[in-house]
Amino acid sequence: MKSGKVFKYGDNVNTDVIIPARYLNDAGEENLRAHAMEDIDPSFRSRVREGDFVVGGFNFGSGSSREHAPLALKASGVRAVIAKSFARIFFRNAVNIGLYIIESAQMADEIAENDTLTLENGVLTDLTTGKAYPLPPMDEYVGRILEKGGLMEAVKE
Repeated sequence: MKSGKVFKYGDNVNTDVIIPARYLNDAGEENLRAHAMEDIDPSFRSRVREGDFVVGGFNFGSGSSREHAPLALKASGVRAVIAKSFARIFFRNAVNIGLYIIESAQMADEIAENDTLTLENGVLTDLTTGKAYPLPPMDEYVGRILEKGGLMEAVKE
């Protein structure tokens, strides 16, 4: 059972905070990972590990339509983003690149910074509090894309 730590942020975390535009001349994974979240959380890149989770409030991923923001989180090892709501274009870009997203106000409110989570068999479990959250229903089409690791992988099948 793979677990990960929580990085928690507030409302309106925009794409320019997730990956500052000044670093978009190089869209390589290493560059995106090196600069992910640095304007909102300078320690993020040194603390994030494969399988960690990002939790946000309302309107997570607002701003530009670039797919670099979800790519930066995925390249950093983030397993899933949980938020009260997502900006529509971020939601679509995250699905397209295979970054798992969970829209749940309850989870976003109850899960705390540095909690340890697991995600398996349709249940998110907060190992810190012992609370288990069944995942909210997801559109079947979106679920298939995420299951395959993104739109390009789904299309290949």
